[in-house]
Amino acid sequence: MTMVSAIGAGSDRVVATLVAGLESEFGRGAGAALAQRFLDAEECDFVWEARISERWLGAYSSDNDEDFELDRVGVAGRLDGRWFVAVSIVDGDGNAHGLMGRRSVESEGQAREALAAMR
Repeated sequence: MTMVSAIGAGSDRVVATLVAGLESEFGRGAGAALAQRFLDAEECDFVWEARISERWLGAYSSDNDEDFELDRVGVAGRLDGRWFVAVSIVDGDGNAHGLMGRRSVESEGQAREALAAMR
């Protein structure tokens, strides 16, 4: 039996583990900087996987001629000890394709309020 859980359930642990692994490979001090580069490069995936709540906001229309439909999905979650809200661009299979915006908030309550107010 396989159990799948989102990064959001243990996002602090995921980032700490990433830093520890990078430090063991590249030396103390390098781990945190390299981990931040990983987070920045894969931000849309980390944000999508770290979501705790989500809300469909509508179809996403792009100037590109894409062969599949994408949706805008508002998300709230916690990553690396910080609460956030964001708008993710997601396909019908639940795969993140981009991020329209992300902002930090102080608490879970503020994240849920901001998610509810998204349009």
